[in-house]
Amino acid sequence: MKIVAKTDIGKKRSTNQDSYVTGELPGSVAWAVVCDGMGGAAGGSIASSTAVKVISEKINSAYRTGMSPKSIKNMIMTAITAANISVYDMSKANKELEGMGTTVVCCVVADGVAYIAHAGDSRAYSIKGDTVAQLTKDHSVVQALVETGKLTQEQAKSHPRKNLITRALGVEENIKIDYCEYDMSENEVILLCTDGLTNYVENAEFSEVIKNNSYYEIADLLVNMANENGGGDNITVVAISY
Repeated sequence: MKIVAKTDIGKKRSTNQDSYVTGELPGSVAWAVVCDGMGGAAGGSIASSTAVKVISEKINSAYRTGMSPKSIKNMIMTAITAANISVYDMSKANKELEGMGTTVVCCVVADGVAYIAHAGDSRAYSIKGDTVAQLTKDHSVVQALVETGKLTQEQAKSHPRKNLITRALGVEENIKIDYCEYDMSENEVILLCTDGLTNYVENAEFSEVIKNNSYYEIADLLVNMANENGGGDNITVVAISY
């Protein structure tokens, strides 16, 4: 398995509220989680870092070689649910952290299958050759407007409410998590990222970077591209491939 990752503060923010963690497990299994915090400088950073810590601990302690797809799904959903409770409890225990939360996108790649769960607008993509497919659907105000036909995808990109999400980890006691499984092929890349990348780099540019450069340069190059195009938010990129 090949994993590359990078997070960057961007050009306009004073703190980096994104967090990520990656890992490898026995049997050539790779995993990653990416979170984008919200709720003030302190709250956002604490929410995202807490979430990745809890999810990391749960995956590392629960994974067993030869787990069934159902067991892998249960492991991921249990880990995210535990992270939600941890962030929520912290926000209730400390007035200064009240209202904090974080997006989450988590992926485990085992035996050619990507098991993906998410809440919020951090995304997972599949990239192979010139084909870029978004595997997650944003939980956001503008996505809801697109789905009801009130906005086009182009209009959504510049909408003033494009950063408002409708689902986040840690905001409520219970969290609804979307889940999917995706069959990967050879040389296909699973890309996890925050909106600091997707708001500043077009999908077609993902494939150009991956096709024309060394695999281990992907994360650096995409982050640099987002910064060159404005860098208006924190940027986090993780790429997983065989």
